[in-house]
Amino acid sequence: MLGSTGSIGVQTEEVIAHLNRLHEAGRHPHRYRIVGLAAGRNADRLAEQAERWGVNALALAAVDVEWTSTRPVLRGPDAAEQLVSETDADIVLGAMVGFAGVPALLTAVRRGMTVALANKETLVAAGALIVEAAMSSGAHLLPVDSEHSGVWQCLASAARDLQAPPTPSGEHIRRITLTASGGALRTWDLQRMFDATPEEALAHPTWDMGAKVTVDSASLTNKALELVEAHWLFGIDADHLGVLIHPQSIVHAFVEFVDGSMIAQLGAPDMRTPIQVALTWPERIGGLAPSVDVATLANLDFEAVDGDRFPALASGFDVIRRGGTSGAVFNAANERAVEAFLAGSIPFGRIPELSRAALDEVSHSEIRDQSDVMDADREARSFVDTLIGPGAATPRGPGA
Repeated sequence: MLGSTGSIGVQTEEVIAHLNRLHEAGRHPHRYRIVGLAAGRNADRLAEQAERWGVNALALAAVDVEWTSTRPVLRGPDAAEQLVSETDADIVLGAMVGFAGVPALLTAVRRGMTVALANKETLVAAGALIVEAAMSSGAHLLPVDSEHSGVWQCLASAARDLQAPPTPSGEHIRRITLTASGGALRTWDLQRMFDATPEEALAHPTWDMGAKVTVDSASLTNKALELVEAHWLFGIDADHLGVLIHPQSIVHAFVEFVDGSMIAQLGAPDMRTPIQVALTWPERIGGLAPSVDVATLANLDFEAVDGDRFPALASGFDVIRRGGTSGAVFNAANERAVEAFLAGSIPFGRIPELSRAALDEVSHSEIRDQSDVMDADREARSFVDTLIGPGAATPRGPGA
């Protein structure tokens, strides 16, 4: 489990415990054993997880936090990558937040491991490398994002021989539409959104996620990243992808076919469902998430995305069309801007402005190897730091 101490990692623990209880009751053929855990800074929770699951293969990225457990632990920014290279596993959960997950997940894919992918930034920044490596090694990328899990389930229901991602969707697909909750600021006007505080942006009405993902949800950058992820997972171009605002988060994805029919995937807004779908594929097992009350479906709302209020979405489409290292540039610029926002250095509205500026002004090129991705990431972060500069915390206002 990479990113074991975060929201997805903790919920994966719940799912594994549930599946093992079903196994003990004779209702599931497999028992799951956690053989490796990797975390960023939360040493105490990592130690608790290791003790609870009896895990000795551990990795901790931070070197400035105390490790009190007697269990051995790999330390440093390359620790997760080393853990993956030295540990045999049937499934690698990729739940590290941001670009930091790229090296470890690329290693897992090159080893031919099945990856339950919750780290969308990996495909945004290095999709060309990841997919090429998966095609070569035979690795599967099983989506854990609720929207991409929904797409995968819709496609599987319409094709008997559909392979696990990465795989082309085929000419029978007219359009794939991802839904977006709209985040904590969905109903706010443009100026109020621009000046939103971290506390306001983090008050998501539906999902319980980490800080970075929650801020991305409020700006719809999360959905821009997910468009790029869908492009790589399902081999579909920007012209056949779309997004709808759906505040209830019950419908996660639509797939429209060329004959005019459409399939939607519905479920409670509970990440334990897509986690379990990935861990138990191709089987279906009783889960932990509550059932959707069909009587509530008459009240589902959908609306088009307002491009003026959510400009980040257009950047996602542009990344798909431009290709190369543009994804690494966009992702890095957004990560750096979100860090600055959470630190109080810039207002909320500057986040999509900065990531757009980087996408337009930082050069991008074809991805030949991992160094191209790393170089683009560094250049984009440096570019954003230059733009932030002194006095960046002063709001400029929308359209300034």
